[in-house]
Amino acid sequence: MIDLRSDTVTRPTEGMRDAARDAEVGDDVYGEDPTVNDLEARAADLVGMAAAMFVPTGTMGNQVAARTHTERGEEVLIERESHVYKWEVGGLAQLSGLQPRTIDGGDRGVITPEAVHEGYVGEDVHRPGTGLLCLENTHNSKGGTAISSENIDAAADAARELGVPTHVDGARLVNAAVALDVPPARLVCEVDSVMFCLSKGLGAPIGSMLAGPEEFIERARRHRKLFGGGMRQAGIVAGPGLRALEGRDRLAEDHANARILAEGLDEIEGLSVHDPETNIVLVETTEPATDFLEGAYEAGVLGVPFDDHLVRFCTHLDVSRADVETAIDRIATALD
Repeated sequence: MIDLRSDTVTRPTEGMRDAARDAEVGDDVYGEDPTVNDLEARAADLVGMAAAMFVPTGTMGNQVAARTHTERGEEVLIERESHVYKWEVGGLAQLSGLQPRTIDGGDRGVITPEAVHEGYVGEDVHRPGTGLLCLENTHNSKGGTAISSENIDAAADAARELGVPTHVDGARLVNAAVALDVPPARLVCEVDSVMFCLSKGLGAPIGSMLAGPEEFIERARRHRKLFGGGMRQAGIVAGPGLRALEGRDRLAEDHANARILAEGLDEIEGLSVHDPETNIVLVETTEPATDFLEGAYEAGVLGVPFDDHLVRFCTHLDVSRADVETAIDRIATALD
């Protein structure tokens, strides 16, 4: 079975398993796990922030950031197809008492300065006010679009003019950096915080990083604890995260494989494929997406439905070029 559902399905490499076994550990709630401390320092440096915090999941990282930046009842400006809004179980409302105000980011999920100003709500006796702008890079629902540093800067600058902090859901931020050929820090130099995953394109078995100013991360640790994310001998999972960071340049292979997959599938009758920018391939299907995926499954390929006639495939560490070529052949046979 060729599993193209997500880059979260990867198995840890032997190097990651070795790192887990050999990790020096301590109690992370007390700040005494040296492997976690090393990972946090390296992650902060990677994105150009003063400090970082290890969290079990990207969703927790985003939700902790929202809680730390805001006061209950405030509004969050957010792209209407964003992960934080669509796929995090209403966490903004449930965990932090926040009210999303959605913005249409167009075909690529880009929030413009004009949209920030239009969506902003000032606080008064009747209205809660805007407390946070949340951006996403790469944008999952838009097909892994890599949002440029100029677009991120412009939106964050507009929010700053209004006195609103900006958080970036950078679950696949390193994919964006590789695709755009810029350092990850350049993509978030104008924002107030960023979360990025170790367990997606980077291939670690668990974990994400939340980074920002030191005072922000100090407060975020309290909220991590509140949300159940205080970990003890977490070096066992931080060790593989360090190995994942070391292998980040190989994401270019995933992007190349995504292009090969897209080109091959686009030649199959009944399929229309979006041009991928990173490791996500969106495929429009003539037949219902569920029927298409059932046929693909029977042929030995896994994907996920994104809409009634839209399917997502995702390349990753465990998928080779040969796997991609085989997947194309299997899908073509299934639709023949």
